[in-house]
Amino acid sequence: MAEGESFVLAGGALSQRGMFPAWQVALAAFGGSTTMDQTCFALGRWFRDWRWVRAVREKRALKTALGFVERHPNGYILAFRYLYGLRIVSPLAIGLTKIGWLRFMALNTFSAAVWAVAFTALGVFAGDAIDKMFGRVHSGLVLLLIILVLAGASSALVHHVVAKRTAKDTKAAEA
Repeated sequence: MAEGESFVLAGGALSQRGMFPAWQVALAAFGGSTTMDQTCFALGRWFRDWRWVRAVREKRALKTALGFVERHPNGYILAFRYLYGLRIVSPLAIGLTKIGWLRFMALNTFSAAVWAVAFTALGVFAGDAIDKMFGRVHSGLVLLLIILVLAGASSALVHHVVAKRTAKDTKAAEA
């Protein structure tokens, strides 16, 4: 599954081509991101007292992670959407903590707005760069394909680097 950034970048690039306004891309990204985060937070909050969730929360790794989130709630809420692979699990985990709904909603809404505008703008600049590298691509579908391939390749690279770093840390911890 591709992270949302790929689609926002593609939307920004397509808006650079005049297919639709950049503000609509940013608004759609903001709305989708915020809705998903609030839903995942609510699910974490709703299920946090269920027996099997309590059992999982007692595991050392999750206790450590939730402790970090509770010690640095503002910074974590503002940053999690930029941490590859933590987009969905973070709001769920935050819902398991004592962080209040209003605090999460305010910080998350602000962070989602910044994220949506930033990645839409990057998409617009990427569309311009693609035009300069490949010449004016006349088909929106071809442009979308180029953007998705580039975004997918960068996503795969990030995933590879993170997996390699995690494996190295796990190996070091076992030693």
